[in-house]
Amino acid sequence: MNLPSRITIREVAPRDGFQSLKDFIPTKQKLETIKDLVKAGVREIETTSFVSPKAVPQLADAAELMAKVPRKEVDHSVLIPNFKGAQNAVAAGADKMVVLISASESHNQANIRRSIADSLAELDPIFSIARENRVEVIGSAAVAFGCPYQGEVPEADVFRILDAYAARKVNAVIVADTTGMATPLRVERMVARFRERHPEIPLVLHFHNNRGTAMANLLTAAAAGATIFDTALGGIGGCPYVPQAAGNLPTEDVVCMLADMGIETGIDLLSIIQAARRLEEVLGYTLPGQVMKSGPRDPRLAAEICGIGDHL
Repeated sequence: MNLPSRITIREVAPRDGFQSLKDFIPTKQKLETIKDLVKAGVREIETTSFVSPKAVPQLADAAELMAKVPRKEVDHSVLIPNFKGAQNAVAAGADKMVVLISASESHNQANIRRSIADSLAELDPIFSIARENRVEVIGSAAVAFGCPYQGEVPEADVFRILDAYAARKVNAVIVADTTGMATPLRVERMVARFRERHPEIPLVLHFHNNRGTAMANLLTAAAAGATIFDTALGGIGGCPYVPQAAGNLPTEDVVCMLADMGIETGIDLLSIIQAARRLEEVLGYTLPGQVMKSGPRDPRLAAEICGIGDHL
Protein backbone atom coordinates (compact mmCIF):
# COMPACT_ATOMS: atom_id res chain seq x y z
CA MET A 1 0.00 0.00 0.00
CA ASN A 2 1.19 3.49 -0.81
CA LEU A 3 0.68 5.19 2.56
CA PRO A 4 1.80 8.60 3.84
CA SER A 5 4.63 8.84 6.36
CA ARG A 6 2.64 11.20 8.57
CA ILE A 7 -1.05 11.74 9.31
CA THR A 8 -2.65 14.65 11.15
CA ILE A 9 -5.36 13.89 13.69
CA ARG A 10 -8.10 16.47 14.38
CA GLU A 11 -9.56 15.57 17.75
CA VAL A 12 -13.33 16.13 17.83
CA ALA A 13 -14.41 14.55 21.13
CA PRO A 14 -14.85 17.91 22.91
CA ARG A 15 -17.36 18.99 20.25
CA ASP A 16 -18.81 16.03 18.35
CA GLY A 17 -18.37 13.74 21.34
CA PHE A 18 -19.77 15.84 24.16
CA GLN A 19 -22.69 17.11 22.05
CA SER A 20 -23.93 13.54 21.68
CA LEU A 21 -24.13 12.77 25.39
CA LYS A 22 -27.38 12.70 27.31
CA ASP A 23 -26.04 14.69 30.24
CA PHE A 24 -24.22 18.00 30.39
CA ILE A 25 -20.52 17.55 31.14
CA PRO A 26 -19.29 20.29 33.50
CA THR A 27 -16.89 22.80 31.97
CA LYS A 28 -14.15 21.78 34.39
CA GLN A 29 -14.30 18.19 33.22
CA LYS A 30 -14.33 19.20 29.56
CA LEU A 31 -11.26 21.29 30.25
CA GLU A 32 -9.47 18.37 31.92
CA THR A 33 -10.13 16.19 28.86
CA ILE A 34 -8.75 18.88 26.57
CA LYS A 35 -5.64 19.20 28.74
CA ASP A 36 -5.16 15.42 28.59
CA LEU A 37 -5.37 15.57 24.79
CA VAL A 38 -2.81 18.36 24.56
CA LYS A 39 -0.49 16.52 26.95
CA ALA A 40 -0.69 13.45 24.69
CA GLY A 41 0.45 15.50 21.70
CA VAL A 42 -2.84 16.44 20.00
CA ARG A 43 -2.39 19.77 18.22
CA GLU A 44 -5.71 20.20 16.39
CA ILE A 45 -8.89 20.16 18.49
CA GLU A 46 -12.49 20.84 17.53
CA THR A 47 -13.21 22.28 20.93
CA THR A 48 -16.88 23.27 20.97
CA SER A 49 -19.71 24.70 18.90
CA PHE A 50 -21.46 28.05 18.87
CA VAL A 51 -24.98 26.84 18.22
CA SER A 52 -28.22 27.54 20.04
CA PRO A 53 -28.04 26.14 23.59
CA LYS A 54 -31.66 25.10 23.13
CA ALA A 55 -30.61 22.86 20.25
CA VAL A 56 -27.39 21.56 21.83
CA PRO A 57 -27.54 22.21 25.59
CA GLN A 58 -24.45 20.07 26.16
CA LEU A 59 -22.32 22.85 24.61
CA ALA A 60 -24.03 25.82 26.25
CA ASP A 61 -20.74 26.67 27.98
CA ALA A 62 -18.86 27.28 24.71
CA ALA A 63 -17.69 30.83 25.51
CA GLU A 64 -16.71 29.92 29.07
CA LEU A 65 -14.75 26.90 27.88
CA MET A 66 -12.91 28.83 25.16
CA ALA A 67 -11.82 31.41 27.74
CA LYS A 68 -10.03 28.68 29.71
CA VAL A 69 -8.52 26.29 27.16
CA PRO A 70 -4.73 25.90 26.85
CA ARG A 71 -3.49 27.92 23.90
CA LYS A 72 0.18 26.99 23.62
CA GLU A 73 1.02 24.61 20.76
CA VAL A 74 -2.62 23.81 19.93
CA ASP A 75 -5.19 25.20 17.49
CA HIS A 76 -8.81 25.38 18.61
CA SER A 77 -11.57 25.04 16.02
CA VAL A 78 -15.23 25.73 16.79
CA LEU A 79 -18.19 24.62 14.73
CA ILE A 80 -20.63 27.26 13.52
CA PRO A 81 -23.95 26.95 11.65
CA ASN A 82 -24.42 30.61 10.66
CA PHE A 83 -23.12 34.18 10.80
CA LYS A 84 -24.11 34.65 14.43
CA GLY A 85 -22.01 31.62 15.27
CA ALA A 86 -19.10 33.15 13.37
CA GLN A 87 -19.39 36.35 15.41
CA ASN A 88 -19.32 34.32 18.61
CA ALA A 89 -16.34 32.30 17.40
CA VAL A 90 -14.37 35.47 16.70
CA ALA A 91 -15.29 36.94 20.08
CA ALA A 92 -14.13 33.72 21.80
CA GLY A 93 -10.74 33.81 20.14
CA ALA A 94 -11.13 30.69 18.02
CA ASP A 95 -8.15 29.87 15.81
CA LYS A 96 -10.42 28.29 13.21
CA MET A 97 -14.15 28.07 12.55
CA VAL A 98 -15.82 25.07 10.94
CA VAL A 99 -18.78 26.07 8.77
CA LEU A 100 -21.28 23.23 8.53
CA ILE A 101 -23.67 22.64 5.64
CA SER A 102 -25.33 19.31 4.89
CA ALA A 103 -25.21 17.89 1.39
CA SER A 104 -28.87 16.84 1.64
CA GLU A 105 -31.74 19.28 2.01
CA SER A 106 -33.56 17.15 4.55
CA HIS A 107 -30.59 16.83 6.89
CA ASN A 108 -29.72 20.53 6.63
CA GLN A 109 -33.28 21.38 7.64
CA ALA A 110 -33.21 18.93 10.56
CA ASN A 111 -29.71 19.84 11.72
CA ILE A 112 -29.60 23.64 11.40
CA ARG A 113 -33.20 24.53 10.58
CA ARG A 114 -32.60 26.16 7.21
CA SER A 115 -32.32 25.38 3.52
CA ILE A 116 -29.01 24.70 1.80
CA ALA A 117 -29.59 27.81 -0.31
CA ASP A 118 -29.92 29.94 2.82
CA SER A 119 -26.74 28.41 4.29
CA LEU A 120 -24.80 29.07 1.08
CA ALA A 121 -26.11 32.66 0.94
CA GLU A 122 -24.52 33.37 4.32
CA LEU A 123 -21.04 32.16 3.39
CA ASP A 124 -19.78 35.53 2.14
CA PRO A 125 -20.31 37.41 5.43
CA ILE A 126 -18.89 34.44 7.36
CA PHE A 127 -15.71 34.39 5.28
CA SER A 128 -15.50 38.17 5.47
CA ILE A 129 -15.59 38.36 9.27
CA ALA A 130 -13.12 35.46 9.46
CA ARG A 131 -10.60 37.21 7.21
CA GLU A 132 -11.00 40.51 9.05
CA ASN A 133 -10.09 38.76 12.28
CA ARG A 134 -7.49 36.37 10.85
CA VAL A 135 -9.48 33.29 11.71
CA GLU A 136 -9.10 30.33 9.36
CA VAL A 137 -12.22 28.77 7.84
CA ILE A 138 -12.78 25.05 7.40
CA GLY A 139 -15.81 24.12 5.32
CA SER A 140 -17.65 20.93 6.23
CA ALA A 141 -20.05 18.96 4.05
CA ALA A 142 -22.18 16.72 6.30
CA VAL A 143 -23.91 13.48 5.17
CA ALA A 144 -21.54 13.36 2.20
CA PHE A 145 -21.88 9.59 1.79
CA GLY A 146 -25.57 9.17 2.58
CA CYS A 147 -28.49 10.79 4.36
CA PRO A 148 -30.64 9.18 7.08
CA TYR A 149 -33.77 10.75 5.54
CA GLN A 150 -33.28 10.45 1.78
CA GLY A 151 -30.66 7.70 1.47
CA GLU A 152 -28.28 8.29 -1.44
CA VAL A 153 -26.69 11.73 -1.76
CA PRO A 154 -25.60 12.48 -5.34
CA GLU A 155 -21.95 13.41 -5.71
CA ALA A 156 -23.03 16.61 -7.47
CA ASP A 157 -24.84 17.68 -4.29
CA VAL A 158 -21.69 17.16 -2.24
CA PHE A 159 -19.56 19.15 -4.65
CA ARG A 160 -22.15 21.93 -4.72
CA ILE A 161 -21.11 22.55 -1.11
CA LEU A 162 -17.40 21.87 -1.53
CA ASP A 163 -17.13 24.06 -4.64
CA ALA A 164 -18.81 26.93 -2.79
CA TYR A 165 -16.17 26.69 -0.06
CA ALA A 166 -13.38 26.47 -2.63
CA ALA A 167 -14.63 29.57 -4.46
CA ARG A 168 -14.15 31.54 -1.24
CA LYS A 169 -10.57 30.34 -0.68
CA VAL A 170 -11.37 28.08 2.25
CA ASN A 171 -8.38 26.92 4.32
CA ALA A 172 -9.51 23.26 4.36
CA VAL A 173 -12.64 21.16 3.84
CA ILE A 174 -14.14 18.27 5.77
CA VAL A 175 -16.00 15.53 3.92
CA ALA A 176 -18.12 13.98 6.67
CA ASP A 177 -19.65 10.53 6.75
CA THR A 178 -22.13 11.69 9.36
CA THR A 179 -24.28 8.57 9.00
CA GLY A 180 -21.58 5.91 8.73
CA MET A 181 -22.79 4.94 5.25
CA ALA A 182 -19.39 5.20 3.56
CA THR A 183 -17.57 2.13 2.29
CA PRO A 184 -14.00 1.92 0.96
CA LEU A 185 -14.69 2.19 -2.76
CA ARG A 186 -16.96 5.20 -2.24
CA VAL A 187 -14.26 6.80 -0.10
CA GLU A 188 -11.52 6.08 -2.63
CA ARG A 189 -13.61 7.65 -5.39
CA MET A 190 -14.45 10.74 -3.31
CA VAL A 191 -10.82 11.38 -2.34
CA ALA A 192 -9.64 10.98 -5.94
CA ARG A 193 -12.30 13.29 -7.36
CA PHE A 194 -11.78 15.93 -4.72
CA ARG A 195 -8.01 15.95 -5.29
CA GLU A 196 -8.56 16.22 -9.04
CA ARG A 197 -10.97 19.09 -8.59
CA HIS A 198 -9.31 21.00 -5.75
CA PRO A 199 -5.72 19.80 -5.37
CA GLU A 200 -4.71 22.97 -3.53
CA ILE A 201 -7.16 22.53 -0.63
CA PRO A 202 -6.34 20.31 2.38
CA LEU A 203 -8.92 17.52 2.71
CA VAL A 204 -10.15 16.18 6.05
CA LEU A 205 -12.13 12.95 6.33
CA HIS A 206 -14.64 12.48 9.14
CA PHE A 207 -15.89 8.91 9.60
CA HIS A 208 -18.59 7.59 11.92
CA ASN A 209 -18.80 3.90 12.70
CA ASN A 210 -22.55 3.23 12.40
CA ARG A 211 -22.00 0.27 10.08
CA GLY A 212 -18.55 -0.87 11.22
CA THR A 213 -16.62 0.41 8.18
CA ALA A 214 -14.92 3.50 9.63
CA MET A 215 -11.41 2.09 10.12
CA ALA A 216 -11.44 0.45 6.68
CA ASN A 217 -12.54 3.78 5.24
CA LEU A 218 -9.69 5.61 6.98
CA LEU A 219 -7.09 3.17 5.67
CA THR A 220 -8.53 3.39 2.15
CA ALA A 221 -8.53 7.19 2.27
CA ALA A 222 -4.91 7.23 3.48
CA ALA A 223 -3.88 4.93 0.63
CA ALA A 224 -5.69 7.30 -1.76
CA GLY A 225 -3.61 10.24 -0.49
CA ALA A 226 -5.62 11.72 2.38
CA THR A 227 -3.52 12.78 5.37
CA ILE A 228 -5.93 14.51 7.79
CA PHE A 229 -8.63 12.70 9.77
CA ASP A 230 -11.14 13.51 12.49
CA THR A 231 -11.17 11.11 15.44
CA ALA A 232 -12.62 11.23 18.95
CA LEU A 233 -11.15 10.10 22.25
CA GLY A 234 -12.75 6.84 23.33
CA GLY A 235 -14.86 6.74 20.16
CA ILE A 236 -17.58 9.03 21.52
CA GLY A 237 -19.76 11.15 19.24
CA GLY A 238 -22.71 11.13 16.92
CA CYS A 239 -25.06 13.55 15.22
CA PRO A 240 -28.28 14.22 17.20
CA TYR A 241 -30.20 14.10 13.90
CA VAL A 242 -29.03 10.66 12.78
CA PRO A 243 -31.09 7.73 14.12
CA GLN A 244 -28.97 5.22 16.06
CA ALA A 245 -25.93 7.45 15.59
CA ALA A 246 -22.62 5.81 16.43
CA GLY A 247 -19.40 7.44 17.51
CA ASN A 248 -16.31 8.54 15.67
CA LEU A 249 -13.21 6.44 15.21
CA PRO A 250 -11.47 6.26 18.62
CA THR A 251 -8.34 8.40 18.56
CA GLU A 252 -6.34 5.84 20.52
CA ASP A 253 -7.34 3.02 18.13
CA VAL A 254 -6.23 5.04 15.10
CA VAL A 255 -2.96 6.12 16.73
CA CYS A 256 -2.21 2.51 17.68
CA MET A 257 -2.79 1.20 14.16
CA LEU A 258 -0.83 3.97 12.49
CA ALA A 259 2.09 3.68 14.92
CA ASP A 260 2.39 -0.04 14.21
CA MET A 261 2.46 0.78 10.49
CA GLY A 262 5.27 3.30 10.95
CA ILE A 263 3.06 6.34 10.31
CA GLU A 264 3.74 9.34 12.54
CA THR A 265 0.94 11.29 14.21
CA GLY A 266 2.85 13.18 16.90
CA ILE A 267 0.52 11.64 19.52
CA ASP A 268 1.92 9.47 22.30
CA LEU A 269 0.03 6.16 22.34
CA LEU A 270 0.32 5.45 26.05
CA SER A 271 -0.77 8.97 26.99
CA ILE A 272 -3.79 8.91 24.69
CA ILE A 273 -4.86 5.50 26.06
CA GLN A 274 -4.66 6.87 29.58
CA ALA A 275 -6.67 9.94 28.51
CA ALA A 276 -9.39 7.69 27.08
CA ARG A 277 -9.55 5.64 30.26
CA ARG A 278 -9.86 8.80 32.38
CA LEU A 279 -12.67 10.01 30.13
CA GLU A 280 -14.46 6.70 30.62
CA GLU A 281 -14.22 7.15 34.38
CA VAL A 282 -15.65 10.67 34.12
CA LEU A 283 -18.56 9.59 31.94
CA GLY A 284 -19.29 6.49 33.97
CA TYR A 285 -19.98 4.00 31.19
CA THR A 286 -18.00 1.80 28.82
CA LEU A 287 -16.74 3.64 25.74
CA PRO A 288 -16.49 2.12 22.24
CA GLY A 289 -12.68 2.36 22.01
CA GLN A 290 -10.86 -0.98 21.89
CA VAL A 291 -7.22 -0.11 22.49
CA MET A 292 -8.14 1.54 25.79
CA LYS A 293 -9.34 -1.92 26.87
CA SER A 294 -6.70 -4.15 25.26
CA GLY A 295 -3.71 -1.84 25.57
CA PRO A 296 -0.62 -1.58 23.34
CA ARG A 297 1.17 -4.59 21.84
CA ASP A 298 3.75 -4.79 24.63
CA PRO A 299 2.28 -7.20 27.24
CA ARG A 300 4.02 -5.43 30.09
CA LEU A 301 2.55 -2.06 29.12
CA ALA A 302 -0.86 -3.60 28.45
CA ALA A 303 -0.83 -5.01 31.98
CA GLU A 304 0.42 -1.78 33.49
CA ILE A 305 -2.08 0.53 31.77
CA CYS A 306 -5.13 -1.67 31.17
CA GLY A 307 -4.67 -4.63 33.52
CA ILE A 308 -4.40 -6.98 30.55
CA GLY A 309 -2.53 -10.22 31.26
CA ASP A 310 -2.52 -9.87 35.03
CA HIS A 311 -3.79 -13.44 35.27
CA LEU A 312 -1.00 -14.88 33.13
